[in-house]
Amino acid sequence: MTRKNYKVEMKTDIVIVGGGLAGTCAAITAARAGSKVVLVQDRPVLGGNSSSEVRLWILGATSHMGNNNRWAREGGVVDEILVENLFRNREGNAVIFDTILLEKVSNEANITLLLNTAVHELSKKDESTIESVKAFCSQTSTDYCLKAPAFIDSSGDGVVGFLAGAPFRMGAESKEEFGELFAPDEAYGKMLGHTIYFYTKDTGKPVKYLAPSYALKDIRQIPRYKNINSNMNGCNFWWFEYGGREEDTIKTTEEIKWELWKVVYGAWDYIKNSGKFPDAENMTLEWVGMIPGKRESRRFEGEYMLKQQDIIEQKQFDDAVAYGGWAIDLHPGDGVYSKLPGCSQWHSKGIYQIPFRALTSTSIKNLLFAGRIISATHVAFGSTRVMATSAHVAQASALAAKMCADKSIAVKEVLKKANMNHLQQKLSINGQSIPHLPIDYAELSVEKPTVRTSSTYELKKLPFDGDFVSLVEGITQLLPLEGGKKYGFRILVKSENESLLKIQLRKSLKTGNYTPDEILEEMELSVAKGKQYLSFTFDAVLESDQYAFLTILPNKHVNVMSSEQRLSGTLSLFQKMNKAVSNHGAQMPPEGIGVESFEFWTPKRRPDGKNLAFEVSEPIQLFSNDNISNGYVRPYLKTNAWAASLSDKNPEVKLSWKKPQKIDEIRLFFDTDYDHPMESVLMGHPEDVIPFCVRNYSILDQDNNELFIKKDNYQTINTIKLEQPLKCTELKFRFEHPSSSVPATVFEILCLNNSN
Repeated sequence: MTRKNYKVEMKTDIVIVGGGLAGTCAAITAARAGSKVVLVQDRPVLGGNSSSEVRLWILGATSHMGNNNRWAREGGVVDEILVENLFRNREGNAVIFDTILLEKVSNEANITLLLNTAVHELSKKDESTIESVKAFCSQTSTDYCLKAPAFIDSSGDGVVGFLAGAPFRMGAESKEEFGELFAPDEAYGKMLGHTIYFYTKDTGKPVKYLAPSYALKDIRQIPRYKNINSNMNGCNFWWFEYGGREEDTIKTTEEIKWELWKVVYGAWDYIKNSGKFPDAENMTLEWVGMIPGKRESRRFEGEYMLKQQDIIEQKQFDDAVAYGGWAIDLHPGDGVYSKLPGCSQWHSKGIYQIPFRALTSTSIKNLLFAGRIISATHVAFGSTRVMATSAHVAQASALAAKMCADKSIAVKEVLKKANMNHLQQKLSINGQSIPHLPIDYAELSVEKPTVRTSSTYELKKLPFDGDFVSLVEGITQLLPLEGGKKYGFRILVKSENESLLKIQLRKSLKTGNYTPDEILEEMELSVAKGKQYLSFTFDAVLESDQYAFLTILPNKHVNVMSSEQRLSGTLSLFQKMNKAVSNHGAQMPPEGIGVESFEFWTPKRRPDGKNLAFEVSEPIQLFSNDNISNGYVRPYLKTNAWAASLSDKNPEVKLSWKKPQKIDEIRLFFDTDYDHPMESVLMGHPEDVIPFCVRNYSILDQDNNELFIKKDNYQTINTIKLEQPLKCTELKFRFEHPSSSVPATVFEILCLNNSN
């Protein structure tokens, strides 16, 4: 007698395979857009490499605030998750992060979540169309057959694409194939490996440790073993990497895992028993990863394959749906056993676009890719593979899959101009912030309003009320200036002796970048010993409105006064090093690898990194009323925000229309500091609510009836769905300042009619 497993068949709009951060964001995005989604995850928790099973922090275009990509944290659902994690879990507990992801998914009625469920088989309607996938849940002995018109593969290893016969690549391309000068040779290695982390804790009493028999016996087999110390935990051991020499990092994952366990337990044996770390006497192993965090396996071939030049040159695409900004980050094939540096990271001067075609398959017409398996060369993959970028891409895959399911069209038809414009606008409304693509009010269901405000903040000075800051690193104040205007400034300095201070006005050569690579004017001012004000005026002017850099070059004898005032869309930068992301103050690549040389000017994390204190000869208009409806929801060329005067005790925004508008949804975009990377685990943060974020506000109709009251907001995007559609010619929004020194600030207010 034989028996069979339980069997369940499901029909849905979209099947998403893989519940890492990418798959999770894709599922939430599609569900909120109205699609029924089945999310299949072969692990007991969501999050993949960001989960408590692996414990890698989430990073993307902002890096660790160590590059020149200002205000570049990814928007939409991935931003919502990171902001939520900051509020609940600023200390970076990976177990708490698990609960946040599970809650976000379980709150969506349109998502059916299948945990511990692995896809293992696939059937097709025809050679280019997937009909269903089969999966097995080990915990319930249940076989699933999942049918849908559209599928998203965010599985990391590309199980759906592989079973469907979609073309893929493993290993690095040659320099010649795509002209990528940074393409590695065989000696360096053609793949990135896996990593396993471990956590330790102090028990307050001596703890002995006897290593398992399979632990590494001789720590000197790790060439960089001297970098190991007893204070390191988790992601500090990112370079405990292995498997990059394997031909197939999927097939050999279990072998790689055992080798990594060997390294981890051997390293702990070294820390505990070598006698070199007396502070480790009371320490014990709290946690060791049971599965490795994978970096690279399959990459699938799409209608376009992103390459090195696209990243470095910041190529513009008509079908742009997301962006990246992490360095091109390649690792030696021998990983932890290599004598080479653990990684080779080279940055571009700014963020780059990711085209929709890189999310497609060349052969399967109802399949989209998300996460690290999108269509990119090995070199470009070195940048696109990180989790925040992967999740950002996944949000685009989700709305595209919804379009395909709703319209019964093939994925490639999304590339038609009307469809692509619709997709890009839907993404923009959700905060995707595709570079150079603002929200187009002509595409919305409600007309663009006239905006009136009770006051507007003008930047006349940043008060001289902070500390004196050393100019050992130099400082630059990033300011949105108007084209054609001359600006004069007054600063306060303190010098140990007589000195000369070099001051420059700079801008970025490429519009929209924040790399200050063009010096418009330089002057040298005499500084006497002691405190003094310095006044100066630049003759140079900008050709158009954009960010400029008031730059004071390093001088170890001089300090400059900072300000306690903080404002959205402006911050101080320093030419400081951040070795965690290969920032040594300037990028100086060797000849012939296709990467640019430039300086890094980067912020310091709060509570440090205060603005430069200064007075300006003509008020800088940072926060125009028009910004509330200009289509941008973060700084770009200017702040794109409205802020009230701090003296305005009851800040108000009034939206009005010449004829009545039907409105059933209102969406507000607040400032949660897109410059802050919000690393999700291990690394703590100075606050749980971003100081620029409006906490309290109310919405009133044209008759001053309160429609909505919000208290203690901390999220970037607030979506208010009205119980009954409203027909009106006016709406009022009343805000409270977040604090006495931070004005109430709003990027955008959208009014929508979803019944159209």
